[in-house]
Amino acid sequence: MKQFLVVIEQGQGNHSAYVPDLPGCVATGRTPEETLQAMREAITLHLQGMREDGLPIPEPCSRAEYVLAPEPV
Repeated sequence: MKQFLVVIEQGQGNHSAYVPDLPGCVATGRTPEETLQAMREAITLHLQGMREDGLPIPEPCSRAEYVLAPEPV
């Protein structure tokens, strides 16, 4: 089982998500939790479509880190 990084962003009135290692794999929802659940389903369908088309499944290579911004002086 592969683990893919999911980026969730807050928009105006909803949330959206994407997977950097799976271009075109996106989802939206009203809450972060709803968006993540929709993203799980989107990943499943995206990978299934890639397999059916004979495309290779990419290895997850994206990662995320939080970095503290310096305080203004």
